[in-house]
Amino acid sequence: MTTHRIRVGIDVGGTFTDAVAVDATTLGLLGQVKVPTSHHHEDGVAHGIVEALDRLLGQIGRDPADVAFLAHGTTQATNALLEGDVATVGLIGVGTGPGAVLTRRLAALGRLELAPGKRLPLTYAHVADPDDEDAVRAAVDEVTAQGAEVVVATEPFAVDHPEGEQAVLATARSAGLPTTAAHEITSLYGLHKRTRTAVVNAAILPRMLATADLVDASITKAGICAPLMVMRCDGGVMALDEMRRRPLLTVLSGPAAGVAGALMQERISEGVFLETGGTSTDISVVRRGKVAVRHATMLGRSSYLNALDVRTVGVGGGSMVRVDLTRGDGAHGGRARITGVGPRSAHIAGLPYACFADPAELRDATLATVRPMAGDPADHAVLDAAGGRYAITMTCAANALGRVPEGDFAHCDQEVARAAVAPLAAALGVDVPTAAARILDAGAEQVRSVVDKVMREYRLDSDTAVLVGGGGGAATVTPHLAVLTGMEGRIARHNEVISPIGVALALVREQIERIVPGATQEQILAVRAEAERAVVAQGAAADGVEVEVTVDPQTSTVRAIATGATELRTQDRSHSADDGERLAAAAASLKTDPDRVRVLAGTPAHTVYGTEVRRRLRATRHPVRVVDADGVVRLHAADAQVAATTVGAAPELLGDLVREATSYGDGGVRAPALRLLLGSRIADLSGVLDPQPLLALARSEMRDRAADEPVVAVVEVRS
Repeated sequence: MTTHRIRVGIDVGGTFTDAVAVDATTLGLLGQVKVPTSHHHEDGVAHGIVEALDRLLGQIGRDPADVAFLAHGTTQATNALLEGDVATVGLIGVGTGPGAVLTRRLAALGRLELAPGKRLPLTYAHVADPDDEDAVRAAVDEVTAQGAEVVVATEPFAVDHPEGEQAVLATARSAGLPTTAAHEITSLYGLHKRTRTAVVNAAILPRMLATADLVDASITKAGICAPLMVMRCDGGVMALDEMRRRPLLTVLSGPAAGVAGALMQERISEGVFLETGGTSTDISVVRRGKVAVRHATMLGRSSYLNALDVRTVGVGGGSMVRVDLTRGDGAHGGRARITGVGPRSAHIAGLPYACFADPAELRDATLATVRPMAGDPADHAVLDAAGGRYAITMTCAANALGRVPEGDFAHCDQEVARAAVAPLAAALGVDVPTAAARILDAGAEQVRSVVDKVMREYRLDSDTAVLVGGGGGAATVTPHLAVLTGMEGRIARHNEVISPIGVALALVREQIERIVPGATQEQILAVRAEAERAVVAQGAAADGVEVEVTVDPQTSTVRAIATGATELRTQDRSHSADDGERLAAAAASLKTDPDRVRVLAGTPAHTVYGTEVRRRLRATRHPVRVVDADGVVRLHAADAQVAATTVGAAPELLGDLVREATSYGDGGVRAPALRLLLGSRIADLSGVLDPQPLLALARSEMRDRAADEPVVAVVEVRS
């Protein structure tokens, strides 16, 4: 029997380090382990990573040589910023005249508050001429004398002319200091924001460099030959050397790992991912098979850090129920009423969940309210029983209703859960199922308000979007939210380890942004090529790289996002969907009978289905769904034209399609949203509004392919 190689994902959390092994071919979960995060070991979190890896390989009976891919995610950078545990930054500004005025103002970045009462440690020096080595050396000496452990160089317009920043860094490196240039962190204009992003990156640089070196050495010593990758905050992974240059990209990578796992394992095309822990739920969006990303807010200010767009709600599996025992509820009867759920959790209050107690421990239980922590309102419901004091939580309510499946991390005996909720039900004057439903209502409504907001912002269709729950507390929020909204909802497989699975399955990712006023098609293609080269340099297979290009005419920003697998992997197709299953998936997504769905086109990897929607007094729509070989809907189009051709004939056909579908108006020229089904990929070119660059990008997607290879175009006219 052939033994497949494995992909290993390790998620370093604040309390525990989780590790999983995934079959590199079938992507099936082979094993999982959990060890305490080694914050206080002399090797720091690196010790816990190696311990988790060693236990994992022992559990599944595999050798270090079997590891084809190894990546880890860490909260270290995030925690360093939250706790104010950062290095002192020496900021050296460059410029004369008006430029000097602008850079000198950046000394005020030392006022940024990291934690209550703790500001960003920063010292500033200035040089007029970066080619004056003596002046630069004096500036480096000045900031180091004031405690600087890392140097940042910044200069107006360095995005276009980086020589000044580079000269400062060359001198700083000769002094043995870690360095960062503002233009290396981002190529976007905006001196203040660019420098602020670079300074925050530098503040965590020494600590992250030390950890990276320890982890790298430990992995090598353990006999792992696969290159070590690190989770990014936008849902991809990067090479260790790239992390050494831009450790800031690991900030907020915790939520990104979970949604990456849901995207790869659950194959979400359109929906909302809810990662629920004990205290909170992280909410993120998947739209057209991609994670929603935006510039993150750090230290209360916007930055140029591209991170997962995640919204956090203080409701989790351990959230405590809050009640008013003094007022009646005329609508429901009884003398008590539920006033809310969370944000205080049983974990923080130091109380066990009532539903996980032994039945004997809940004997003679009476309902009371407490103040969990100083400053909290004294309205948090607890049970005082034979076994002590217990919290009534969202998990208790979900189990009482039978919403937590057997084998789930949060599952308990339903009868014990009902006994845990019974005293509160009596106080409310209702039966146990009603009381449990009201608890879940109070928690899920808070999550629902945020879900509704992100669905509006990203224009998700509630008829096609799905709710997918991850995390140990997934069953306490997602199933009930699905009931409240009427949306399809499900819990991710292996939900309790969805984050390390996301790390193991993540693709190499790189984003290149350039501000190019009036960008020509050559300049747009150059940005695309730069992004592609960046992921290939980090280990992605060149022929599997996908690049999404967006051109924003309002800000003149050209953005290219490249993703690629670190190895070519062929998934086990023994469970591929047949024609009937793919048709059923398309019909369900289109909300119509399968008899009204037609096959419009196809490639070996995808089938395109469509139907017709006739509306009185309005034009007929032609919604389209693209379904992959596994029966997963990969692309939704509300009204599209589909054309099948070959690579050789595509340029002429695409030229005609784009010309016919381009609209002209007060807002300027708007080319159609174009997507190409080519090989195993869906090339998304919808971010380009100008017809000529759009067609140039389409040609670049088809280069080096056989002339007779099939290609399918999905064209949507923009309103």
